[in-house]
Amino acid sequence: MENTFGITMIKVSVILPVYGVAEYIVKCTQSLLNQTLQEMEFLFVDDHGPDNSIELLKQTIAGHPREKQFRILTPEHNLGAGMARNFAIPEAKGEYIAFVDSDDWVEPDMFERLYDRSKEKGNADLCICQASKDYLDGTPSQILTNPEIEEGAFSYEKRAFFLTHYVSYFWTFIYKREFVEKHSIRYPEDRSADDSFFLACALMTASSVARVDAPFYHYLIRPGSVTTTKDSVKYKKRLAVFSKLMAYAKAQGVYEELQPEIDFLYIKKGYLSSLVNYTINALEPKREVFAEIYQALLTEVPDYRQNRYVKNSKAIRALLFICHYCPSLAIPLLRFYAKRNNVVS
Repeated sequence: MENTFGITMIKVSVILPVYGVAEYIVKCTQSLLNQTLQEMEFLFVDDHGPDNSIELLKQTIAGHPREKQFRILTPEHNLGAGMARNFAIPEAKGEYIAFVDSDDWVEPDMFERLYDRSKEKGNADLCICQASKDYLDGTPSQILTNPEIEEGAFSYEKRAFFLTHYVSYFWTFIYKREFVEKHSIRYPEDRSADDSFFLACALMTASSVARVDAPFYHYLIRPGSVTTTKDSVKYKKRLAVFSKLMAYAKAQGVYEELQPEIDFLYIKKGYLSSLVNYTINALEPKREVFAEIYQALLTEVPDYRQNRYVKNSKAIRALLFICHYCPSLAIPLLRFYAKRNNVVS
């Protein structure tokens, strides 16, 4: 693809779902127009939102030297963020792909720095940075830090560490497109934890990793966003997503080697996070729902008490015991945890 810069090779394709972000999309788009890396394309997916976000996008790029690097893709109907990203992935032409939420923004040198570092480290499958968590109400920004691992081949030890210290900052990565296609990495159709699913699949299967320790990505916390909308049955979708993650690991042939780490990831992100999600969304959490979520744990990790990471953590063991046997005591503990860690949905 040749654009106004005479570029025939695309180094990074950035994919952005667009839905109801009229107040934020101009700043997001301007941060992309200001990227120091020239060999790029930007794939915006019009997810049939209720406002004029797409029109504002068009106005912002109109007449800009990079205008032809921007493409607007329009599916037939609303897909949700994860499936909208899936819709765009086959359209991407870049050596690497990246994801930006259209209410967030990025530093001008983010993609140049990540791309260059990935090449320096032998075309790494993944290259990671950090992020800044920004608030609209004046609360000071917080740095969101990925687990610190050594660059190079993604050994068992590094993979195990990342999976057991897992955070789902999927937009702080660039992903080699060839690697994503080889391992059939996509977002699940369930509209919950789809970013966690995608990143976990990448971490399970990547061969190499690079990093740049700088907060290039600005993650905005805003009222009414997906992450701050209440849904008392959303835990069902989360359980479904992490069940699919277990199936993906087995299908890719990585579960046998990484079983303790993947099981522990399910215990934390599938089971415990589903309980947190339920307790902060339900006005009056019910014991039978706790039992339902526990049954899902037994289905996926029947011997969870024997997991070595559970055995090595008194806090996790205590929390698992309380959640199963004393739900009434677990509810305030889970809500306190959510408040302390700014978990909003």
